[in-house]
Amino acid sequence: MAAINSGDTAWVLASSALVLFMTPGLAIFYGGMVRAKSALNMMMMSFAAIGVTTIIWVLYGYSLAFGKSQGGLIGSFDHIGLAGTIDQITGAEGHQIPVLAFAMFQLTFAIITVSLLSGAIADRAKYGSWVLFVVVWITFVYIPIAHWAFAGQGGSGGWIIDNLGALDFAGGTVVEINSGAAALALAIVLGKRDGFRRDPMRPHNMPLVLLGAGMLWFGWFGFNAGSALSAGSLAATAMINTQIASAAASMTWILYEKKRDGKATTLGVASGAIAGAVVITPACGYVNPLGALILGLIAGVASNYAVSRKYKFGYDDSLDVVGVHGVSGLVGMLGIGLLATATVNATGLEGLLINGSSELLTRQIIAIVVVALFSFTATWLIATIIQRTIGFRATREEELEGLDTKYHAESAYDITGNSNRY
Repeated sequence: MAAINSGDTAWVLASSALVLFMTPGLAIFYGGMVRAKSALNMMMMSFAAIGVTTIIWVLYGYSLAFGKSQGGLIGSFDHIGLAGTIDQITGAEGHQIPVLAFAMFQLTFAIITVSLLSGAIADRAKYGSWVLFVVVWITFVYIPIAHWAFAGQGGSGGWIIDNLGALDFAGGTVVEINSGAAALALAIVLGKRDGFRRDPMRPHNMPLVLLGAGMLWFGWFGFNAGSALSAGSLAATAMINTQIASAAASMTWILYEKKRDGKATTLGVASGAIAGAVVITPACGYVNPLGALILGLIAGVASNYAVSRKYKFGYDDSLDVVGVHGVSGLVGMLGIGLLATATVNATGLEGLLINGSSELLTRQIIAIVVVALFSFTATWLIATIIQRTIGFRATREEELEGLDTKYHAESAYDITGNSNRY
């Protein structure tokens, strides 16, 4: 058996911790963005995703996502209970890491992706129904798409990576397009919050929003640079590209906001940073730093504009998952088809603006369309079945009272001063 590369293994293990750290960061980010009466419920949705997804991943998730491919559509049952993974290695020659390190890294991706969806249905979902949704969605939506785009097995893996040949370095399809399409479906099935467009629904705690955004920005270095699966020049390129795009998008978001509304807001700079991290996620290992700057500058404006359109189209994506993750993920995937360069990653394919060929761009578009349609349709079906059986939407009375006391018997803040705990 080939020797394990300890440096690469250390980097993947550290990156796994960084990506897992993103989900508590998302909980804080989302928790600050909702009204105080449902802040704990919002955060609990992310922590439920951590627990449920981990159990699924051990039992069958990793096996179906990364086991031997069945026609490019799904993996196998070879690794049920993570069987056959201990003391096994994976990776390119000279960069071998333990399979369990890779399994852990991919688990954190699954966790953050389903956690993102909670933002689309903030303030109005039954907690138990959400837990059930996580089980079903990870099984029937996330796992197949992860296999399609990430399970490269030398021509006999997932159809996107091995057959279509579209490029996605760290999850433009699996995480971003997938979550954007699924969030739209969830928002449609559960409907609008009571008072949508009528009552102010401002973030109740902007310092928490900024703290959460900072945690996400920090963790995203593991998300993107860790996807190199080795501690080398490609990881370094992915890391600096992540910084460049996030910083650029945070600035163009607030510049556009200032021009349109007259003020540059803290919510805007936080949202812009996330949009920049999203746009570079698929492209960070394929474009150069100038390309990352271009994509970041575009993402800040594109996502800001998309977020403002939800009121015109009438869907209540509470915390802007569609506008930020879906739209910036789309821009990032298309950006690969335009700006990918062999000087960063010798894939054999370059973007339209680099070598004049539309071949890669066409492949990217196909991957985008198929993933978006599959995710939207499957999520709509899952959410509709849950709604019509056990119910997914909280009652109007529960929504008006706040979900924290209803589902968790707690509140985020003791505003009475009458606590009897001590």
